[in-house]
Amino acid sequence: MPELKNRQFLEFELPIKGLYEEIEKLKTTAEKSKVDMNDTILEFEKKIIETKRQITENLTAWQKVQLSRHPDRPYTLKYIEKMCTNFVELHGDRNVRDDKAMVGGFAQLAGETVMIIGQQKGINTKMRQIRNFGMANPEGYRKALRLMRLAEKFNKPVITLIDTPGAYPGLEAEERGQGEAIARNIYEMMRLKVPVICVIIGEGASGGALGIGVGDRVLMLENSWYTVISPENCSTILWRSWDKKEIAAEQLRLTSDDMLKFGLVDGIIPEPLGGTHWDYTEAATLLKNYLIPVIQSLKAIPAAERVSQRIEKFGKMGFWQE
Repeated sequence: MPELKNRQFLEFELPIKGLYEEIEKLKTTAEKSKVDMNDTILEFEKKIIETKRQITENLTAWQKVQLSRHPDRPYTLKYIEKMCTNFVELHGDRNVRDDKAMVGGFAQLAGETVMIIGQQKGINTKMRQIRNFGMANPEGYRKALRLMRLAEKFNKPVITLIDTPGAYPGLEAEERGQGEAIARNIYEMMRLKVPVICVIIGEGASGGALGIGVGDRVLMLENSWYTVISPENCSTILWRSWDKKEIAAEQLRLTSDDMLKFGLVDGIIPEPLGGTHWDYTEAATLLKNYLIPVIQSLKAIPAAERVSQRIEKFGKMGFWQE
């Protein structure tokens, strides 16, 4: 995790930043004066824990969106590093190129070989450009499908980690069949004969999320979001301005609590106090401990029955009036 001087704070996290700065001052004073400041530092550390708790208990929908985009939040490769061993990344869609916004490969999760696939945003400006900010092109979705079929061939569970502001909307992506690639993935994921678990770890926007988002179990991290359009774009369409993004976030009902209430996801995975950006190891451990029993329970269900349940699950989603 970044050191304090490199760590970034959102506006509503500034009280936490102030407390950390006070601790740094106390440590500097103690070092210079040789005075024991441990008790005072301990009090400030307790205040930090309490402040994090107070902030996270009262987050608005827009603040959860901000947390899901936090620059220090762990992405797919960080989760793989922290909770898996023997990860072997596989590249390319065998047609156009290797899309760096979509990563995947075989890995060991608590002794279980799984195929793990997810979007990767990049951890600095240069890497974000290389990863296209986590917005996959058609070849990214075709690579994901190739890896899923490979997992099916060897009878290995599939785990997808979703974190994207949407599929790449560029002209060249449309020319290469962006809509068809996402639709094909949805169709094929419905029929996969192996267990499929999808986890939204950050942003879950539109077809970019759905392209790897069809599974036996769909889960969300506590401070992630999932909806058809981002609050900013929704605000732009409805009010011709980004200024109403907070209202749009509330009205879209995009938080994990809303999604669970609507029956669109099957569970919410808790995050470390304050969000996943505060403790990568704990975040990965919480996710890993949630995934292992889910994989075992899905493996106990016959493949044909599992596919049937998956189709029924997605077929029942939504509600309407005639």
